[in-house]
Amino acid sequence: MEKIPLTRAGHTRLDEELKRLKSVERPAVIKAIAEAREHGDLSENAEYHAAREKQSFIEGRVKELEAILSRADVIDTSKMSGPIKFGANVTLVDEDTEEEKTYQIVGEPEADIENGRLNIKSPLARALIGKEEGDSVEVRTPGGERAYEVVSIAYS
Repeated sequence: MEKIPLTRAGHTRLDEELKRLKSVERPAVIKAIAEAREHGDLSENAEYHAAREKQSFIEGRVKELEAILSRADVIDTSKMSGPIKFGANVTLVDEDTEEEKTYQIVGEPEADIENGRLNIKSPLARALIGKEEGDSVEVRTPGGERAYEVVSIAYS
């Protein structure tokens, strides 16, 4: 089985989600199913079907999280330095719009572009690996070619 790289913070977030699903969400949905069963005819009981669907989602997510965490390779980024690699917090400037953005390069399960966590397998992250402050990088994105300058690199 292939190891899954995760930052320490990403591992903690996924572990907390797993614990919440098992200790809060799962018992709540079991209770909701029991209450819906008390209403009688299950074939026309929308609450029962909704609760079963939610239970299915929770169980699927629990299995997914357990698989990820069992194969996790937690990488301590606090001792890293130098060129961009996994776990780096990278500040970039778009060379066309002068817009500045900061991303952390993380493993696939913890990626969340809205919160600045960039998937290591994304085209931008792959282009950034090995670059240093002041370097320029060109990336082919779905929106076309983009050019960025690396402003700063930090590890936390």
